[in-house]
Amino acid sequence: MQADAAYEDLIRRSREASLLASCSSLLGWDEQTYMPTGGVEHRSRQMALLAGLHHEKATDPIIGELLEQLDGTPLVQDADSPAAVNIRELKRNYQRLTRLPRSLVEEMARTVSISQQEWITARSKADYAHFQPWLERIVALKQREAECLGDGTADYDALLDEYEPGAKSAEIAVLFDALRTDLVPLVRAIAESPIKPNVAILRGEFPVDRQRIFGELVAGALGFDFSKGRLDTTAHPFCSGIGPGDCRITTRFHHDQFADALFGIMHEVGHGLYEQGLDPAHFGTPMGESVSLGIHESQSRLWENAVGRSRPFWSHFLPIAQRFFPESFPNVSLDEFHLAINRVEPSLIRVEADEVTYNLHILVRFELERELLSGQLTAADLPEAWNRKYAEYLGIRPSNNAEGCLQDIHWSAGLFGYFPTYTLGNIFAAQLFAQANTDLGNLDNLLGQGNFAPLLAWLRERVHLQGQRYRSSRLVEVVTGSPLNHAPLVQSLKQKYEPLYRI
Repeated sequence: MQADAAYEDLIRRSREASLLASCSSLLGWDEQTYMPTGGVEHRSRQMALLAGLHHEKATDPIIGELLEQLDGTPLVQDADSPAAVNIRELKRNYQRLTRLPRSLVEEMARTVSISQQEWITARSKADYAHFQPWLERIVALKQREAECLGDGTADYDALLDEYEPGAKSAEIAVLFDALRTDLVPLVRAIAESPIKPNVAILRGEFPVDRQRIFGELVAGALGFDFSKGRLDTTAHPFCSGIGPGDCRITTRFHHDQFADALFGIMHEVGHGLYEQGLDPAHFGTPMGESVSLGIHESQSRLWENAVGRSRPFWSHFLPIAQRFFPESFPNVSLDEFHLAINRVEPSLIRVEADEVTYNLHILVRFELERELLSGQLTAADLPEAWNRKYAEYLGIRPSNNAEGCLQDIHWSAGLFGYFPTYTLGNIFAAQLFAQANTDLGNLDNLLGQGNFAPLLAWLRERVHLQGQRYRSSRLVEVVTGSPLNHAPLVQSLKQKYEPLYRI
């Protein structure tokens, strides 16, 4: 078979596998939004079947033969060309998947489909004992998966590689330690500042129907295309890119809080903009997929924090918010509001944490899941280990497990190796936003005018349309001219928070 014909066959098979995966994504979205709880068992069987079919299709020996035929051909000579990128990444994916037996893939899909519902029940009752046996099953399955993917040991890096290709946990630990060292003095200085935000202005009566309309208004202004996406509610906000023209984002509303749902929407919009910015012509191939979860998270954190918590953004949107909620926002000044949404205070809930302390939440999870996978920590001992680390890193202890180790859905979904991508996303976001500010001029002026199109266009060209051309750290270096560095994140935080808290 000629190289061109082999490549065409390879891409056809890749797209078929992606279509199957998109069916699983749609069922997963439905399970977290509208599916009745009585459908859990049936849904678990559906998910297991689809996972098995996808695995079978993605590991067909013919794919291995096609990849061998394409090795060394002119199609791979230019390493950054779309064909070379697709061949490289499909080979990596094929080698990874062929190490996993179909029975394990199906068992994992079946287990996590049920365990996510059991997590919802356990979290609602703060009943860790209800969830513990499910976590034990998932840890055992992830250990088996890591053994298959690695060198026969339960190596955390084998799981991390799924979300952040090429990353090594030892290197991440060094990066995170350096970030923590630089953040601790800033957190301490803010805590000692006499400036205290009036967060009471963010509480009151905020009718959910108006919150939804306002949130959709903001999402649309940022560039989220509602003709190709939708917003729904769920227990834990997420974004699902089903495929070209179909991106689902979710949030959770509280009638007595303004910021939680809105910033949840802006966070998921960042993910959604990335999904909507992928090249549909490359759907089903690596050139039409996101680089990594760290880069994906960089988009959500950039829009949520660098844009959404900025003073210029609210100079435009605060008057609009006051018209939506006149009873709750009377006579609130821009300075008062800006300080309130940038309150820095150690808290228990990760998704509600401020920018400055957020990464400490990630460190807790990163360290604990490595210990769970290695066997250093048992599921039975997780709550106390969690509480101990929160006391050490944030100076607070959960009063119950719902605000402790049950607060995140990730482990119930089998997402081990996922958490460090959040802090990597913050680091990537700071570097990208700084470069966008340089390339586009003063972004503050654009944000203050409610003009977000130039920033989105810049991200589309530099990040979204690049697909998987580069690994995440290489992509950031290509875009910014600088290697991965935590310093821009620390600098951006100091530039914002030192004036706010007069330190």
